[in-house]
Amino acid sequence: MNAMSQALKGYAEHATSTKSGRRSEYEVVAKVTKQLRDSAVEAKTNFAAFASALHMNQRLWTALVVDVADEANPLPDELKARIMYLADFTRHHTTRVLRENASVLPLLEINMAVLRGLKAEGGEK
Repeated sequence: MNAMSQALKGYAEHATSTKSGRRSEYEVVAKVTKQLRDSAVEAKTNFAAFASALHMNQRLWTALVVDVADEANPLPDELKARIMYLADFTRHHTTRVLRENASVLPLLEINMAVLRGLKAEGGEK
């Protein structure tokens, strides 16, 4: 199992939070993921929209890192580290996607894994 798989599995297995907080997180991640997925389909004809969606995804991951870096965050340290790793991966991979040297699919897969983790813990009804 590679590091990304472990991080994704860890998020799904260990994430804990309040139900209302989870629902809000789920909705934000779902919205950003949908925007990224939809814009990727038309990236060749509307690169500006695609770049904007990549930027929004990057902002999402920056916000997640800020949240897990807070000492008051109740998530286990191992999960915090995995989220930080994924944020770092996302930042680097986004640069590669923007240069048109990489596929957007890994970014979508990461976000979908986060959504599954949030849903498993009661994030969506």
